[in-house]
Amino acid sequence: MKINITNDDGAVFLLDVSEQFSVGELKEILQAEFGTPRGEMALVYNMAVMADDQTLSAYNVRDGDVVIMTKSSEPPPEQPQGGGETVPNIDWASLRLPSSNMAAGSSTAPAQASPPVDEREVIRQHFLNTPHELAILKERNPPLAEALSSGDKEKFYEVLEKQQQQRREQEAERIRMLNADPMDPQYQQKIAEDIRHTNVQANMESAIEHIPEMFGQVVMLYIKCVVNGHPVLAFVDSGAQSTIMSEECAERCNIMRLVDRRWAGTAVGVGTQEIVGRVHLCQIQIEDVFLPSSFSILKKQPMDMLLGLDMLKRHQCCIDLKNNVLQIRTSDTQTPFLAEKDIPRNQKIIRQTSSISSDAMETEDRQLAEALTRSEQPQSPRQPLVQSPQRPSTHSTQQPTRSPQQTTQPQSSQTQFREGDIHRIMAAGFSRQQAIEELHRTQGNVELALASLLARSLKF
Repeated sequence: MKINITNDDGAVFLLDVSEQFSVGELKEILQAEFGTPRGEMALVYNMAVMADDQTLSAYNVRDGDVVIMTKSSEPPPEQPQGGGETVPNIDWASLRLPSSNMAAGSSTAPAQASPPVDEREVIRQHFLNTPHELAILKERNPPLAEALSSGDKEKFYEVLEKQQQQRREQEAERIRMLNADPMDPQYQQKIAEDIRHTNVQANMESAIEHIPEMFGQVVMLYIKCVVNGHPVLAFVDSGAQSTIMSEECAERCNIMRLVDRRWAGTAVGVGTQEIVGRVHLCQIQIEDVFLPSSFSILKKQPMDMLLGLDMLKRHQCCIDLKNNVLQIRTSDTQTPFLAEKDIPRNQKIIRQTSSISSDAMETEDRQLAEALTRSEQPQSPRQPLVQSPQRPSTHSTQQPTRSPQQTTQPQSSQTQFREGDIHRIMAAGFSRQQAIEELHRTQGNVELALASLLARSLKF
């Protein structure tokens, strides 16, 4: 419970004590607080001097009551055998009892004398002095965290006041909707949105309590390898269809001279990227084993190299998360995944806090729709020699289609293709029949036919 202690000067102090405290223990606390010797101190409650060996509950002291502390030059009186108490000779007129306003505002009296504290600066200093709270702020309120990290007080104050104003407006809007007509559709929609928001918030709080690790970033799987004598960090991604390498890394490994630019195109996935070409065969050294592989070279790829599903399936790789290793079953070897400290920052996947702009999303959707539309339109077989060559890509959305006229075309019309085009394909090691069939399938596109045959022949 909390009791008010007042002294001869009329000052009031609030103390948090237990009902089982003895008066002597209370005097020791007051002696430590105010420096008044215990022997010169007298405590008075309800016009009676309190004995040191009695507890506060014995005097029926309640929460919020006032106990008077005064100095007494006389020793504490002895208790008579009859059990009565004698009151010392105290000049009650000299004591100033606290008013109700003084008792109620005693805890804030020192603060009123001090200059006002800027709440915004208190919040700012709190985050600067507590790194844990600052990390949570960066995760949950990136705009305010960015303003704090800038070191500009005015910018932080501006962002904080703006967010506080938004919360006040939202609360005012909620109260206004609650006081509106219950049958109003907007009112019903607002209630449904509040219920949904409450459920989402409760779900997040439950996740924070039971699985807080889900709010951290997972360390991606990287391994060390060597390409053409140059060390490279490879990102293991079983969700990627093929193995890719950045153009910068290919230049660093001196394999750009092997890039087949006929395989240029556009990689479509979570975003779009330009494919420069393809390296059909190159060896990757992992530990002491050399593994053959092929790469699609991407122009603007943040990672140096990405081991896709084609590489992992070809060499029967197994991602062992229990032992944190990548097992290569074809060579009976394994290599450990790198720890977070060993991964350069530019190779890490950083979670974006800002959403993708609508313009970028519309442009990407438009490009994808155009590519799909072109792939669905059959090309005319009457002009196979004047069509612009189509460059194939392992990631390109442009795929050749076979028209019904080509499917039922008799073998006697195979001579429509030029002998020079047929001999060009045969010079790459394919038979005449293969060349003619592929030219039929690609509607006379020599580049596309040759690239398609080469792609099928390079499969392991």
